[in-house]
Amino acid sequence: MQPRAMLVGNSDGIGLATTRRLLGAGWDITGVSRSESPISSTAYHHRAADVSDSKYSELIDELVLQGPLDLCIYFVGIGELLDPLDMSDEPRIIEVNLTGMVKTAAAVIPQMVKRGQGHFVGVSSLADELLSAEAPSYHASKAGFSNYLGGLALALKPKGVHVTNVRFGFVDTKMAKGDVKPFMMSVEKAVDHLETCISKNCYSAYQVSKANDEVERIIKFGGGKNKKSG
Repeated sequence: MQPRAMLVGNSDGIGLATTRRLLGAGWDITGVSRSESPISSTAYHHRAADVSDSKYSELIDELVLQGPLDLCIYFVGIGELLDPLDMSDEPRIIEVNLTGMVKTAAAVIPQMVKRGQGHFVGVSSLADELLSAEAPSYHASKAGFSNYLGGLALALKPKGVHVTNVRFGFVDTKMAKGDVKPFMMSVEKAVDHLETCISKNCYSAYQVSKANDEVERIIKFGGGKNKKSG
């Protein structure tokens, strides 16, 4: 039987590249994103939806009922620089980056717990540890994102369900904003890292690359010794 995955926010960037990689590995995938997908495959099914829409939770509940999921990855992320004279975007950034992920987890994880297996992956950022005067809503959303998934991982570990929080630095996508972008990595390298996390069921992971030098660390809880390479 084909393994089944739901990928949220997968119409471009890391999400799109991961979708293609998993399809090539034989996964059956349902994608959910605000835009239509360029992928055409009998093993791929797409639903256009905005995670901040009031009907998003209903859609995810509907998709979960279509069959058990082995994997769910939440890629969605937006960010804008703070304009103190117009802060209208601030609530939406929190809603999309953090609340949308929690809504997704709340729909997907209970059926994984009932089966005693499954893997929920969230794509966060190294910004989760930093205070920012330029983009406080983005940094705060990622701090909450990482903290929530960390606690969820501890709660679900005895249930047989894995939760991974992947914390990237700058990846070469439209989200990489700013004049200075240290430790930029390619989309394909980011997907390589996600594949490693999926195969190892790791708890928390981050990867930073600089020029041809690469630092990679995967911290794995409950599955053997902690591993460090790089």
